[in-house]
Amino acid sequence: MLYGFLADVVLVIHLGFVVFVVAGAFLILRWPRTAWFQLPAALWGVLVEWSGWTCPLTPLENWLRTQAGAAGYPGGFVEHYLVPMLYPATLTRTLVFARTAASRRS
Repeated sequence: MLYGFLADVVLVIHLGFVVFVVAGAFLILRWPRTAWFQLPAALWGVLVEWSGWTCPLTPLENWLRTQAGAAGYPGGFVEHYLVPMLYPATLTRTLVFARTAASRRS
């Protein structure tokens, strides 16, 4: 039970970090001193994504999940949690084109 809770905590921290990397530039506009945190975080995020490295939080989360008796997941955090939200399995090319055509008509 504790391991499952800790895995969820790591998940929330990981998601918060990804959001900070992606949207943190907007914080710099409001609070310029956040650049001292956002720029290294963004550099790390870019390095991990473009180099194919695995963020250390992913194996930690998977280890905690297996210790809790649950299954881990293959691949990275982004491809496991975020890509399915952006590109759900039910989203086919036909559906995308149909939605695009419908939005152009209105």
